[in-house]
Amino acid sequence: MKSKIHELTKINGLYVSKHFKTLLFATALFIGATSFMSAQSKIAHINTQDLIKAMPEYKTAQAEIEKLGATYQAQIQDSLKELDNKLKQYNAEAESQTEETNMERMQEVEGMKQSLTQFQQNAQQDIQKKEIDLLKPITEKARVAIEKVASAQGFDYVLEAGGLIVAKGKDLLADVKAELGI
Repeated sequence: MKSKIHELTKINGLYVSKHFKTLLFATALFIGATSFMSAQSKIAHINTQDLIKAMPEYKTAQAEIEKLGATYQAQIQDSLKELDNKLKQYNAEAESQTEETNMERMQEVEGMKQSLTQFQQNAQQDIQKKEIDLLKPITEKARVAIEKVASAQGFDYVLEAGGLIVAKGKDLLADVKAELGI
């Protein structure tokens, strides 16, 4: 009788045998593993870059950004041509001008170069700002559609597919494109 008592362990006020304890542990492990496996099935992935590039709004935004870039590029080319013409003129006239006039012309050319550099930097910043302003509502629309499709299909997590090495979960790209009508 004493040996049977030693085989029993007290759990939450109840005496339980070692075999029952092992069975409880195995059951808890099985339930945990099953829960983990079902949690994995609630993970999907999507390549948001591919989604955004497929959206008509993105193509319109890209065209607008390219147009703005072309406008700035034309202005920069005109300024470079003006600078080049001025340099040729000043170089051709340098010998017939005074030292003081040549120094003033050199300072004028340097000022034009600095202005052109500043204009290029401002143009680049303006293009970047325009790109951000145009892409923000597009990425927001994509995010909302991804959330809607993921929720409708019962996914808890959606990962960015661009950085995944192995992607065995559900790819939501086609479903989100259908949601957006693209």
